[in-house]
Amino acid sequence: MARLNRTGYGRSAVLLLTGAYFLVPIACAIAFSIGIGAPRQALGFEAYTGIFGADGFTDSLTLTLKLAAATIALVLVLLVPALVTVRLAAPRLRTLVEIVCMLPLVVPAVALVAGISAVLRWGPDHFAGTPLFQAMAALQAPQFPMVLVLAYTLMALPLAYRTLDTGFAAIDLRVLVEAARSCGAPWPHTLIHVVLPNLRGALLNTAFLTLALVLGEYTVAAVLGYQPFAVWIVATSGSQAQMSVAVSMVGLLVTWMLLLLISAAGRARRPKENS
Repeated sequence: MARLNRTGYGRSAVLLLTGAYFLVPIACAIAFSIGIGAPRQALGFEAYTGIFGADGFTDSLTLTLKLAAATIALVLVLLVPALVTVRLAAPRLRTLVEIVCMLPLVVPAVALVAGISAVLRWGPDHFAGTPLFQAMAALQAPQFPMVLVLAYTLMALPLAYRTLDTGFAAIDLRVLVEAARSCGAPWPHTLIHVVLPNLRGALLNTAFLTLALVLGEYTVAAVLGYQPFAVWIVATSGSQAQMSVAVSMVGLLVTWMLLLLISAAGRARRPKENS
């Protein structure tokens, strides 16, 4: 009994310290954003109410959401067919695919963006007057920099691969595909209407992790000279520190809400599967 009590106290202490580690900085940030402890600063929520009217907020957030949507789509288009093919037709290539997807973990973001910058500087000198020059210019369009989508896709591959691979391991893919094919379903129909619905949880988790990465990524976008949401927050902190903290808190709250929605969607799916 004494040992059980000590174990319970130890768990409570760990949970308390963990909660303090996360909640104390958040509480301090919220206090700063509403003016608590700031000299000559009246208490108020102006930092929060003025977010949507801040210069550049709408443009940076819209750009980030577009980049996130394109990155999520590209990650899924690349990984889902690849994992289906590896599990059904080429299991010997699984190790190779895993190594390729894990490689971005050992490449720092600074090194990645340095390589991208070098290629973008080298391209115009060697491809001037060719269609490749126009393609490279289109990749760097300020309205929608596709080069950021490609960089974010590389950075998201490790997490996306692990999440989707876990989802595939939880289903009997071969049985599902053979059953659909024996009923005369073509491959696109089998993939969209049979495989993907059984991967809903893994797909949602992959989308959430990719969205979180794009929302918080700063280094690549800043070095390449673009201003998505994370870069805008840092740029705003110099002149409007309280607003930048308020935006960060709102972004954190939205991220938590999305995570809860994904968890609720996964729990809502299980009873239907069991029935």
